Amino acid sequence: MMADKRMSKGRRWTSYLLSGIVIIFMLFDGIAKLFKPESVVESTVSLGFEEHHLLVIAILGLVATLLYAFPRTAILGAILLTGYYGGVIATHVRLDNPLFSHTLFSVYLSLFVWGGLWLRDARIKRLFAAK
Repeated sequence: MMADKRMSKGRRWTSYLLSGIVIIFMLFDGIAKLFKPESVVESTVSLGFEEHHLLVIAILGLVATLLYAFPRTAILGAILLTGYYGGVIATHVRLDNPLFSHTLFSVYLSLFVWGGLWLRDARIKRLFAAK
């Protein structure tokens, strides 16, 4: 990660907070899918998946999250999480779920993913810089 040495403490902690929220949420979600409590199985089945899909979904989410959690692979993890969230959005759109609470929740998480990186990584700032 190419952190700006002159980054303010507030900016650094904000970036950690945004990224931390995503990481904690995704770890909780992935681990819950691995252990398959009844509520997780029911909610996954209600989205149109079968119980045997839980393992694949959990592994994909956890791998992307772990890549995002480590500075050297954070950009790759952010890209993979964005793709993962795209699938979540498509699932909720297909089921006509509520827009702001269900469908856009993954958009909010994606904003946290990229916002956290943007605040602490100069490469991301250059990528999104207006010219």
